[in-house]
Amino acid sequence: MPRELSLAEIFQLGYYWETKILLTAIKLDLFSALDSRSFSSSELANRLTLHDRSLSLLLNALVAMRVLAKHDGQFTNSSVAQQYLVKTNPEYVGNLLILHDSEWENWGKIEDTIRTGTSPVRQHVFETNPEMGANVLAVLDRIGRGSGVNLAKYLQLDEVEHLVDIGGGAGTNAIACCQEYPHLKATVFDLPQTLHVTERYIKDVGLEDRISLKPGDFNADSLGGPYDLALMSDILHYQDHQTNAALVGKVFTHLQGNGRLVIKDRFLDPGRTSPAWTTAFAVHIMVNTEHGDCFTTQEAMDWMVTAGFQSVTELETRAIVQGTKA
Repeated sequence: MPRELSLAEIFQLGYYWETKILLTAIKLDLFSALDSRSFSSSELANRLTLHDRSLSLLLNALVAMRVLAKHDGQFTNSSVAQQYLVKTNPEYVGNLLILHDSEWENWGKIEDTIRTGTSPVRQHVFETNPEMGANVLAVLDRIGRGSGVNLAKYLQLDEVEHLVDIGGGAGTNAIACCQEYPHLKATVFDLPQTLHVTERYIKDVGLEDRISLKPGDFNADSLGGPYDLALMSDILHYQDHQTNAALVGKVFTHLQGNGRLVIKDRFLDPGRTSPAWTTAFAVHIMVNTEHGDCFTTQEAMDWMVTAGFQSVTELETRAIVQGTKA
């Protein structure tokens, strides 16, 4: 049996202080200001037009959190901060963390959400703030490139001629699949404002002749096709049970006679108490989407069976399920 938490650990879980300290430092762009250099608190305050004493408290806390280092009164980035939190570096992930900071007010209303079952959110931030959405897509694309290559190999697409990536975002998975299989053509289906970003990424890798873009609402509009394979990657958790079941049924009608549907998502175990990160993510989704939820692989497979798919199976535990249109 796992050991019980200590009182000290309970207190640590209850403190959100460090989270907000880090997010504030990113919004102030402190790490870019340091960028392989050393400054005192007063020097950094002058450079960024900040209050010296207030900034020094924040900087010292960041040192204790091991995000910064301090020597002889001079502050420098840690190696991790230098790599991931300096805007000019190609691996910068700050935009994704800034998205989390923009959701701070929603988290402050979680008690009301629990009492009423109603999220404070009516539109996703990608719809309300397209610039932030584009910045976040850039981070997600960089993070997802490695897993996209692995997914492409895992799915064994040698016999697939045309796939559709539903809610495909920056086109990360479609690009990875087309690069892995030279014969393959793909369609990325997503919102028009998202596809403006996708188009740039596809042109950057020279795949505009093999990857087409189809703008629309995948719940309301035709998906096109018919396709040999449909991929739904990390979109289920933005929707409720009924909407996802209907979408799976809709996808069935847009596949060839032997077409496959592959669903990749963050799934919960049958008891819904693990993986730990996904249980917390489910709460995040509850607060920051109007109808979002996290599901089990069994629920996703049930949607497939109801839609008419055969050979429905869990390809990867709590990660990927697949069904074939007989």
